[in-house]
Amino acid sequence: MRNKTHVLLLALAAGAGSLMATTPAASTEPTVTLAPQINAADFARFDQTLSSDAFGGRKPGTIGAQRTTDWLVEQFKRMGLQPGNHGSWYQSVPADSTQLLNTDVTLDISAHGKQAKFAYRTDMMAETLQAKAQVDLSNSPVVFMGYGIDAPNWHWNDYQGVDVKGKTVIVLVNDPGFATGDPKLFNGRAMTYYGRWTYKYAEAALQGAAACFIVHTSDAAAGYPFSVLQNSGSGPQLSLPASVDPSPRLPVAGWLTRDAATRLFADAGLDFAQLEKAAAKPGFQPVPLDATASISLRNKIGHLESKNVVAMVKGSIKPDEAVIFTAHWDHLGTDPTRKGHQVFSGAIDNGTGLSMLLELADAFAHQPTPPPRSVLFFMPTMEESGLLGSQYYAAKPIFPLDKTVADIAVDALPIIGRAHDMTVIGKGQSQLEDMLADVLKTQGRVTSPETTPENGFYFRSDHFSFAKAGVPAMLPSSGLDLLDGGKAAGQKGADDYTAHRYHTPNDVFDPNWDFSGILEDTQALYELGQRLSQPGVWPQWYPDSPFRAKREAMMPTGKPQADTAK
Repeated sequence: MRNKTHVLLLALAAGAGSLMATTPAASTEPTVTLAPQINAADFARFDQTLSSDAFGGRKPGTIGAQRTTDWLVEQFKRMGLQPGNHGSWYQSVPADSTQLLNTDVTLDISAHGKQAKFAYRTDMMAETLQAKAQVDLSNSPVVFMGYGIDAPNWHWNDYQGVDVKGKTVIVLVNDPGFATGDPKLFNGRAMTYYGRWTYKYAEAALQGAAACFIVHTSDAAAGYPFSVLQNSGSGPQLSLPASVDPSPRLPVAGWLTRDAATRLFADAGLDFAQLEKAAAKPGFQPVPLDATASISLRNKIGHLESKNVVAMVKGSIKPDEAVIFTAHWDHLGTDPTRKGHQVFSGAIDNGTGLSMLLELADAFAHQPTPPPRSVLFFMPTMEESGLLGSQYYAAKPIFPLDKTVADIAVDALPIIGRAHDMTVIGKGQSQLEDMLADVLKTQGRVTSPETTPENGFYFRSDHFSFAKAGVPAMLPSSGLDLLDGGKAAGQKGADDYTAHRYHTPNDVFDPNWDFSGILEDTQALYELGQRLSQPGVWPQWYPDSPFRAKREAMMPTGKPQADTAK
């Protein structure tokens, strides 16, 4: 989604200092048997086509988006799938478009009689979430709200006893557990949903704030460099209309660099570093700054209809029950102001996920016998804008959620050759993980947790829309424990991708990629999908999962809940 990164993404571009591709011959491990439709030639053709300049970076609302959705439907038709939405290949998703016109805007701070200006893109990013042509914030009192969290389950409420209506709140990215490393505080280094920027904006709006600025304290805390925010924030920003999503929205939402926050606090006579440490301790009290904030945003407002792409292999026994595979088709489009390559090609993010879903669809469509349950291949729009396409589907599902067995999403997958493992992002949520582990045993492999849980990837891809709605959902990815080079080599490539390719025009297709590992992963998810398509298999959330209660509430009394861990 917008402002997200994937620590598991690896682009092996030659000459860029990244990991060299591994050839299948480098390993003596037995090769996994693949379904005939799962092959490197098709996978490479899919990815190369989707990430070509002809598709213009797959930005919703552009000609490139139309070409993308048309091409995807052509592939599904060729493979023999059926339309997934009651005779249609599409689910229309309405959206508001907000494009900042005055990109020379400044955030003006008055503190202790001093006037300071913070420049757009250099010091801060800012936008309105209300889809209004003109937003004026004038002399709004500034309050430092620590992490900006109200989390009853963690006995933490930064907003307790504080009225922020009409005020500008400044909050820290991530959560106190990350800052302290204390495993008893939130989830320790593993980010919770309270650490996500989406949560912080939503909570500030709920509290009545006029503006919320998140401090990008470090690449590690945010999960990506500030340049990702600059790239993702350029051009029109999309949101669901209030008629679809009526929740409160901020008049002004944005980010501050750490340097900008330090300077702002210093002008108010405060030490940002000292307050940052204090904010991570239980009992922290918000600190009003002797300062006011002003900013004026002029926007071009538009409205568009984008499309979720949906294709189906209809079930032979329980066609009204569905297993869903998900991969978003959208990316960041084209930036004509850039020198050199201007297209955000998105070969890894998410050309790889789309290519895997096409391979899976072809395999399911050509089974000797159809799956007992329906298998839906769901390619949502506007993931990069905040999971909007999948959020819309969860609100208006094609298959009722209590008839939806599970959602398996894939997003920005490594193409690095073979690995001893597959990564389960957000490991520890549901029996889907046990089922995948059982499949991987047949390949001589295992599941592994993500290496940087502090980045909160579980909350940053389309499966999360299903999880929030109660449907068991999993985000698997290729493993980093490579047959050639081990964990160190895998992590080196992951770090290189995040630093140099993620959400930049450098995320391009490489004809030298080794597809052997990602094809094994595709086969594993195909076999997992086959197991999920069997009648009576209902994977459950683990008892301590926060999503379990919503699933139990939606399921009719007496619904079979098989132990799918075996």
